[in-house]
Amino acid sequence: MMPEGLTNEQLLQNISALLENARNKVVVAVNQTIVLTYFEVGRMIVEDEQHGESRAEYGKAVLKDLSLHLTKRFGKGFSQRNLEQMRQFYLSYSIPQTLSAESEKYKYHSTVFTY
Repeated sequence: MMPEGLTNEQLLQNISALLENARNKVVVAVNQTIVLTYFEVGRMIVEDEQHGESRAEYGKAVLKDLSLHLTKRFGKGFSQRNLEQMRQFYLSYSIPQTLSAESEKYKYHSTVFTY
């Protein structure tokens, strides 16, 4: 059923489809950005641990302090537990540098020497 005063059903359908498509793309982009950001937060935490003391108590103190400051600045979502999960996310899904470098080298050679 057409809204009162609108005479072109196809125009309404086309604009509606465009807007729905744009909204879906925004959701995907936001989700992707959040995942990549949390991965990077985890990486930064792990790298800080490797350069500092490796004791568990030190790590807990750092995460607790980070949690307090990040929550104050950015709001919910940065509890100590969430930061621990970001750290674990990075550890679970990161590719070791040597493997990553080998992969890039292989990709380069396979591209250069393909006839």
